Amino acid sequence: MPTLPWLPGADRSAAAPAGATGPPLVMASRLELRSLWSVPRFLLLSLVVLRQVRRSPGLIGTSLRAEPLKRTFWTLSAWRDQEALNTFDRTDPHARHVRRLGPGMRGSAFVFWSTERDQLPVTWDEARQRLDEQVNKETQGT
Repeated sequence: MPTLPWLPGADRSAAAPAGATGPPLVMASRLELRSLWSVPRFLLLSLVVLRQVRRSPGLIGTSLRAEPLKRTFWTLSAWRDQEALNTFDRTDPHARHVRRLGPGMRGSAFVFWSTERDQLPVTWDEARQRLDEQVNKETQGT
């Protein structure tokens, strides 16, 4: 599956919201599955969540990358603020699918940072570098 290009959120006001008090929040994740048998289900549920995320208030944009034969999936998104991301995270179907997929996960890594609006979309190279740094910190216990 090729990388899905940066897709803007349906909430066009998120790109330059009135009353925004800070820079956008970027989140990148790496999700690893335990088994190749989990990949088809994960891909199917990912499409459901992609539809949800693109309609979520406060989403500026998102991109996905899949390496199904390596059982690894990547997400990259930018949000108006932490509250918008938290609301999405707690809302079904995303919240329900996270619980359902938990037992099949080998590991996950998440990294968050702020950026300027004119720096969006963030590149996959930057996201992967930040994820690698986060994993290295966690591995070293710092």
